[in-house]
Amino acid sequence: MSLSALVLGAVLVAAASAAIPDERVVVPLDAGVPDTLLRHMAEAALLTEGAQKGLRVKYGIADWPNVYFRPAAGVWDWSGWTGLAVDVYNPEAEALTVNMRVDNEGADGVNHCNQLGTSVAPKRWTTFRLRFSVGGDKDLWGMRGLPITGPRGGGAALDLTKITAFQVFLAKPSREHTLILSNFRLYGKGASAEEKVQYPFVDRYGQYKNADWPGKLHAEADFAARLAKERDALGAAPQLAGRDQYGGWEAGPRLRATGWFRTQKLDGRWWLVDPDGRLFFSNGVDCVGPGEYTFIEGRDKWFEWLPEAGSASARFIQQQQGAHSMAERIGGKGRTFSFYCANLVRKHGDAWRARWAEVSAARLRAWGFNTIGNWSDWDLCGSAKVPFTASGGIWGNVRRIEGGGGYWGKMVDVYDAGFEAAAEAGLSGVAKRFAGNPYCIGYFGDNEIAWDAVERGPLASPPDQPCRIAQVEMLKAKHGTIEGLNGAWGTSAASWDALRVPEQPNAACRADLDAFLYAFARRYFEVCKAVFRKHAPNQLYLGCRFAWAPKTAVRACADVADVVSFNIYKEGVVSAEWTGANDLGKPVLIGEFHFGALDRGMFHEGLVPRADQRERAESYLKYVRSVAECPAFVGCHWFQYVDEPITGRWFDGENYNIGLVDVTDSPYPELIAAAKQAHAEVYERHRKAR
Repeated sequence: MSLSALVLGAVLVAAASAAIPDERVVVPLDAGVPDTLLRHMAEAALLTEGAQKGLRVKYGIADWPNVYFRPAAGVWDWSGWTGLAVDVYNPEAEALTVNMRVDNEGADGVNHCNQLGTSVAPKRWTTFRLRFSVGGDKDLWGMRGLPITGPRGGGAALDLTKITAFQVFLAKPSREHTLILSNFRLYGKGASAEEKVQYPFVDRYGQYKNADWPGKLHAEADFAARLAKERDALGAAPQLAGRDQYGGWEAGPRLRATGWFRTQKLDGRWWLVDPDGRLFFSNGVDCVGPGEYTFIEGRDKWFEWLPEAGSASARFIQQQQGAHSMAERIGGKGRTFSFYCANLVRKHGDAWRARWAEVSAARLRAWGFNTIGNWSDWDLCGSAKVPFTASGGIWGNVRRIEGGGGYWGKMVDVYDAGFEAAAEAGLSGVAKRFAGNPYCIGYFGDNEIAWDAVERGPLASPPDQPCRIAQVEMLKAKHGTIEGLNGAWGTSAASWDALRVPEQPNAACRADLDAFLYAFARRYFEVCKAVFRKHAPNQLYLGCRFAWAPKTAVRACADVADVVSFNIYKEGVVSAEWTGANDLGKPVLIGEFHFGALDRGMFHEGLVPRADQRERAESYLKYVRSVAECPAFVGCHWFQYVDEPITGRWFDGENYNIGLVDVTDSPYPELIAAAKQAHAEVYERHRKAR
C-alpha cells in the first residue's frame, strides 16, 4: 500500500473515532466464556495469554456456523447507541469475510434483524462495526453506507429497546476457519452521523468532498490529461495476445464454426464456442452504460454543485418514482441526477456519448474482457463488435404467487392463463432486436427471481391461485383424499383449502414439494425458451441467473436451457462445491460477482468487502482463477462497470464501490492490472480444469 493510502486510512480511522466518543462493553470476557453463549457448528475457548487474547472460535463447515450471544435475562436496551463493534483477529494466511447479525424477536436472517459483513485481513486485528439501521434517519436517508460510519446493517429497521441476540458468523465456508473475537461493545452513545457530517459532502464531480485519496480528481483540466494518457495506453496494447476478433482462443483448437455462439464439451470441460469455431471463456462486465442516477430531491445541502436550469448538464436531471423504502422520506419519487454523465460531458464534450462508447469498447478489449454483460447499453452492444449478452423479464398482466415473498418481487405464477402472453411480451423484444447479430451470445430471462417462494407460497395462497390449484391436483392424483395426504405428510388439514406446508416437512412431504417445484420450474423454463427460440433461433438461452437456487429448480433449468446461470457473491468458486455442476449436463455461467473497499472515498464495500484496492484486485484474480479451474464453468461477469453513486442509486440506495471505473470515469489501476493478468491466463487454466 502506498504512503498516501496509509495516510488516508489514518485520516478515516481518526474521523470515525471522532464520530463515536463513547463505548460500553456488552459481553465481558474477563470471567471466562459467557454462560449465555450458544454455538452452532463452532467451537469456542477463551485465550488469556499471548499477543492475541479473546474468544477463539473455530468455525466448522456448515451453511451458517456461528457464535450466538443472548442477554442473561429479558432483552437488551441499546437505544441511543449508534452500533455494535467487535475486534477480530484473523490468524490465517488470507483475508476472510466475517458477518455480524443483531436480532429482535422473530429474526430469520432477513426480517427483524440487521446484518453486515466485512473483510478481515490476515495476521492482524480489524475492528468490525455494524451501524444499526433503525429507520427514520433525519437527514442521511437513501444510502446503504454513510459518510464517516460506513455501511449500515442490512435488513429491517431494529427496535433498539428489544434486542434479543447478536451473532458472529461465516457464510457457507468450504473449510474450517479460526478467528479470535474480543471487546464486544456498543459505540456512539448519543452520537448521530447527521451531527458529525460536514455539509456539503459531495463535490461537483460526485466524489466525497471531505477526504483525499490517490486518484481523486481535483480540477476539470484533469479530465483531458487522463484521457490523453489512457488513449496512449490503449493504443500501445489494444488487445490481449492470442485472441480472435470475438476474444476467443486463437491459439487453441479450432472446432466447427457455425457463425453463432454455441456450447461444447471437450475433454471433460465445457466451453462456449465463438462464431469462428474458437474456444471462448466469457469474461464479462455488467451494466456497461452511461447512467447511475441518484436522488437530489430533498438533499440540496448535500451537494456543493448541481446544474442550473438550461445548462449543459441539466439534461441529466430526471424525475423518477417507485423507489424502494429507503427513499420514503420523499415518497419514493423526485428529481435525480447523474454525476457520471455530467463528467462524461466534461471529459468528451458534446459528442460525449459516441466517444464514451468508443473508449469503453476499447477498454474492454485492452483489459481482456470479451463480453458486455447484463443490463448494458443496447446501442453499445449493437455497435461495439464485442460479444454480449442481453436480457428480458416477464412483467405485465400475469398473476404472482400471493403467498410467496421475493426481494425483487413475488414469483410469477406459471400456471396463470396470462403467463405465456406475458413471457412473449417481456422477452420477444430483446430477442428480435439482436436475432441477426452474431456477437450476441444469448439471452437471460429474468434475474434473481424468488424460487424459494415456490416451496411454501402456492399452498399459502388463496384457493383460486392457479399454481395452488395445480399443486393440489398433483397431490390428489397421488394421495387421493385429504386423509390420505395427511397420513403421508403427518399433517391434520381439515380440507384441501386448509392445507399448508408443515414447518418441518417429512420425507414424503419433501418428495411431493420437490416434484411440484420441478414441474413448476420446467414449465417456466420451457415457455421462456420457446419465446427466445421463436424470435432468435441461433442464439443461446442462458437461464435465469439464480441467486436462490433450489437444486430441483436448477435441475429443471439444466434440462431445458443451453446454459445454467448463477449470481455468486463469494470469495470464489471452490471446485469441490461444484462437482455436481458437472452432472447437470450443461455449462454454467456466473452472471454477477464483485468486491469493494472503502479506501477511495466510497461509503460501502458491496456484498463481498475487501480491506483496500490492493486486496480487491487480488480477490478478482483469485475469483476468476477459481471459476476457470471448474470444468463446468464457461465464464464469469463482474458487476459492474462504474461505481454506484456515493449518495445511493435512486431506486434502492446501493452506493457500492464495485466499479472498474469511478464516478469520474477513471479506471482503478490495481483492479485493471489484476483483470488483465487473470484474462491472459484463463484459457490455459480452463484447459487444465479438473
